Amino acid sequence: MNQKDFNVGKDAMESLVGDMGFCLVSDKIMVLGEKIDFMYREEPDSETDSGWRFLSNTEDEEYLDNPENSGIYSVNTVANNDRAIIPHLNAPIGSEFVRVEGTDEFTVN
Repeated sequence: MNQKDFNVGKDAMESLVGDMGFCLVSDKIMVLGEKIDFMYREEPDSETDSGWRFLSNTEDEEYLDNPENSGIYSVNTVANNDRAIIPHLNAPIGSEFVRVEGTDEFTVN
């Protein structure tokens, strides 16, 4: 596995949401620094999985099919990349949100 250069370094991380578990995130967000445009919560795969999945909405099917283009991160780490997600993190399983274009606001999908 290749070492990835992350958008937000470990030294810049803050405890924003505590320990909410882990989530699946596109490298377009974590490495390239794109904003989260689509977030959804599905049934967790394990006890430590929050069920959250985060995408920038610039990923195509080929990109998403390559497991090297995403990673598992703590929800807190993702919140440090895009704080606009924080108000929605306690939403129930089955929730979906899309970013209102050009803002830090999300709306229910």
